[in-house]
Amino acid sequence: MEAFTNLTASIQNHESGPAARKVILETMTNPYPHNNEANSTPDNETSSFEPVRSAYPSWGTPPPQTTQPSSSPAPGAPEGSGTDKRQAGDPGTPAWTSWDTDATGMDTTQPERKQKKTVGLGTALALMVVGSVATGSIVGVASTQFGDDTGGSGVINALDQPSAQRSVSAEPGSAEQVADQVLPSVVSIQALTRNSASEGSGSIISSDGFVMTNNHVVAGVEQNGVLQVTMSDGSSYEADFIAGDVSTDIAVIKIRNATDLPMINFGDSDSLAVGQEVLAVGSPLGLSSTVTSGIVSALNRPVRASGDGGESSLIDAIQTDAAINPGNSGGPLVDMEGNLIGMNSVIASISSGTDTGGSIGLGFAIPANFAKRVATQLIETGVATQPMIGVTLANGANVSGALIASVQDGGPGAAAGLKPGDVVTMLNDRVIDSADALIAAVRSQDFGETVTLTVTAQDTSQTRQVEVTLTSE
Repeated sequence: MEAFTNLTASIQNHESGPAARKVILETMTNPYPHNNEANSTPDNETSSFEPVRSAYPSWGTPPPQTTQPSSSPAPGAPEGSGTDKRQAGDPGTPAWTSWDTDATGMDTTQPERKQKKTVGLGTALALMVVGSVATGSIVGVASTQFGDDTGGSGVINALDQPSAQRSVSAEPGSAEQVADQVLPSVVSIQALTRNSASEGSGSIISSDGFVMTNNHVVAGVEQNGVLQVTMSDGSSYEADFIAGDVSTDIAVIKIRNATDLPMINFGDSDSLAVGQEVLAVGSPLGLSSTVTSGIVSALNRPVRASGDGGESSLIDAIQTDAAINPGNSGGPLVDMEGNLIGMNSVIASISSGTDTGGSIGLGFAIPANFAKRVATQLIETGVATQPMIGVTLANGANVSGALIASVQDGGPGAAAGLKPGDVVTMLNDRVIDSADALIAAVRSQDFGETVTLTVTAQDTSQTRQVEVTLTSE
């Protein structure tokens, strides 16, 4: 008890009052009676443990008689066995092992108890404070590592962080690089007439201001109309109508008093491949300098489009899925080297209204080689002509091919032996499945070129091949 007494005295130096002393004494009292000198009596020990002892059977061999004689050996015990430590009047109490009762000859003197090590309250509090300080240090290190700029709140806000700067530049051949190269040579066109106003796009094809566009964009301005061209930098200029061709939907205008303008370069449309990446540039719905990307979806698509005046144009088109919308007409379709390989002209739409149609991924462009040839004619002569075979075709014929209705006397077709009723099914290695397909295919050839036609006689179903030399310019 000396250690407990010292601890009690130490605690009382920090806390005073009856309540404090009561709590301290209750806490310091040893809960085990046989170890508490103030409360260790045989009666208390017997009364507190007897219910537990009675629940167990006899273990081992009872110890020999010590202070009280036994009236008789325990039932069932062998002769010569020791007696159990039972009080008079407690028959049937189970025997206990030797560690419960002192055996004869055993040293009953209790060994000196080792004094328990105790810690004063001040020392314990000091240890607790040290632990708290250590814990706080660890938390502080974690906070420093994971949130330098949190102001102690532990919250990081992107609004408080500097914006990341771009660390890479446009790669050659990327859409970004091509757009940067092409945009200065693409213009927006506004055409005003007495009865209408239209918008479209165009490509600058000479440094002195020639611009190639669709004929339907500028149709009608030659009769007291007004043309205005807006550059990619926002500057605007007036322009003059040079010439246009309804059947091919190609026209040329010229920016007034222009010098040293950036111009676009032509690419070879005959070398295009399906799946090739392309960009469409223009001013869809009046949104100037718009760039969309896609691929060449198909080649040699005969597409006929009707104009407002009832005229129709027929082109041997490049099909693309690059988004093309009203206002893109006349703008360039370029390859990933920035070369013009087509002029955006027509879109397919599921809408019946002429003003409500939009891109559904089916756009068509005039091949660059064809557009270049027609634009050159328009600038030099004011009119455009196309190669021909000297025949008239039947529209709406229920045949798979182009049905010849009549043959022009003295023309290339007559010289090659073509006859009315013949059905043309191929031109060179290209399949011809309609009259428009044959017209578009012939227009895509050069003047004076010789082509091979596969022909089937409608009355005899006999097939033959015929060589035809197209008309010269």
